[in-house]
Amino acid sequence: MIERLSLNSLKFFYYVARFESMTIASKKLFVTQGAVSKQLRNLEDSLGFNLFSRETRKLSLTTEGEILFECCQQIFQQLDQCLLDLKDQSKNSQNLVLSCEPTIAMKWLIPRLNKFKNLYPEFDVTLLTGGGAVNFHDRKVDLALRRNDFDWGDGIYSEKIADETMLCVAAKNAQLTHRQIFISASRPKLWQQFKQQNIELLKDYKKTSLEHFYLCIEASLAGLGATVVSAYMVEKEVKFQMFDLISSGYQDESSYFLLSAEPFENDVRKLLFRDWLRIEMQASQLRSSSLKPKHDSDC
Repeated sequence: MIERLSLNSLKFFYYVARFESMTIASKKLFVTQGAVSKQLRNLEDSLGFNLFSRETRKLSLTTEGEILFECCQQIFQQLDQCLLDLKDQSKNSQNLVLSCEPTIAMKWLIPRLNKFKNLYPEFDVTLLTGGGAVNFHDRKVDLALRRNDFDWGDGIYSEKIADETMLCVAAKNAQLTHRQIFISASRPKLWQQFKQQNIELLKDYKKTSLEHFYLCIEASLAGLGATVVSAYMVEKEVKFQMFDLISSGYQDESSYFLLSAEPFENDVRKLLFRDWLRIEMQASQLRSSSLKPKHDSDC
């Protein structure tokens, strides 16, 4: 029987019966009333009986129409829920695209992503590197990890993750014959902030600017001088004693935030990643706060 029926005509019947109006049904279906009327006639012709009583101006279901409407209610509601579930499943299986500042991504985040994957194997994190303002739409970015050193605007949803902590470090047991400190040009206020914290330690040192933090880290590891960096960026090197701490850590009054163009609650993947990232970064922050410099007078 079903092979002789048009599923489209059943949908039209369902909308007319649901709203008791061809006018409303046509608006909901984005078609003309004539198209709705034609589909109903075709359905009744295929079934061989009337579905609506047309004795009055008001549409009313016949006994057969009431039975079919009850059946359609169950079928279409189940179908609608099935499609919603499939949409959610498809959404959850897609990659979560994250934009992150390059050195934090390279030195801190990438080594941890496998931990997140083990917790949530149902979706992957695709990492894009970048800083500053985020073009969520054009680059199809879901989340961005940024420090609050710029105004991202009222239209962006944000969640604080952890505070920033800065350290002065140098290569393990380095003689520091090159009395210089490498400073990343990516943070214009870094040198002034560090001098305020360590004015007495800088008398014999010369500042040298490099374009990125990872260049400063590599130069310092090569024994060319000290560097001032985020504690997150050198956590591994400090842990494995590749670096000595030259000065105590200090918070530079900035923090890391996770940004989204849409509410976090709209996407369970964002909530999961936000909570995991907060736990990881705050644990790193706690470890860095307990670090003590090797010699208070070395820098």
